[in-house]
Amino acid sequence: MLLDAGLLLLGGLMLYFGAEWLVRGAAGLARALGVAPLVIGLTVVSYGTSAPELAVNIIASTSGSSELALGNVVGSNIANIGLILGLTALIAPPSVDGSLIRRELPLLVLATMALPLVLLDSVVGRIDAAIFAAGALLFTYAAFKWAGRDPNTADEMPEEVPETRSRLLLSGLLIVGLVALVGGGKLFVTGAVQIALVLGMSERLVGLTIVAIGTSLPELAASLVAALRGHSELAVGNVVGSNIFNILLILGVTGLIHPIAGSIDAMKFDLSVLVAVTLVCVLFMRRRRVITRPEGVVLLACYFGFIAAAVMLR
Repeated sequence: MLLDAGLLLLGGLMLYFGAEWLVRGAAGLARALGVAPLVIGLTVVSYGTSAPELAVNIIASTSGSSELALGNVVGSNIANIGLILGLTALIAPPSVDGSLIRRELPLLVLATMALPLVLLDSVVGRIDAAIFAAGALLFTYAAFKWAGRDPNTADEMPEEVPETRSRLLLSGLLIVGLVALVGGGKLFVTGAVQIALVLGMSERLVGLTIVAIGTSLPELAASLVAALRGHSELAVGNVVGSNIFNILLILGVTGLIHPIAGSIDAMKFDLSVLVAVTLVCVLFMRRRRVITRPEGVVLLACYFGFIAAAVMLR
């Protein structure tokens, strides 16, 4: 137990410093390349912070723990919206770019709705996975394509990263930050899962809560630091992009390696909550193009209510 607690502490430190480096590198690189922070958040940062979910899911699925793999994706997406956007809104209410409302939010809703439909036959097969993976690649390509045509991508960045820093240095800072985030998330999850299993939690509950929160820590760290540094658009893009990638890329790649079995009946409550919080979040974003502090409180209440219900239903 003491060793597991040490892993938790070390993982937490790596997550903190990794988030600092990643946000500084991503924000500076976005300005140097003339690309909007939103696009960097939707793609580069989202890919990197989704890496822990991918690693956990591949290991879980190939080890026969499909419930943990599916629970991880569903729980992570709920945590990204309820916990991460909720906390971000409390710290610095993030504004929502109009292009994200028009393009990425409909895709987020579509991907979220597709998950329960795919599970109607109780498996994410290789054909389903191939469609998901292709969707992730198309989304990445389209995001950069849209960035090149959108005049809003020239939005001025805060003068936080000196102009004299080279693109190579900024790229290195971003990569080191991603590595630290992924490594820290892995250490945190390892320690947390061992402690949870010692306490007698089920595999599904571990996936929905401990593992989901642990693998969402990179998104949490990156989004909170981005909000504190005045890059709220990067924080929103990170969450929206991560949720899209968790379904399309993570389940796509994992399902191509090994089909993921999952009972729609067993996950009915979890999937219903995911769809509900996603729609509530989209409503908040579309209404005022900003997530206010009261709305952040609502998102947090939804998340902690879900955790409490998941524990009671175990």
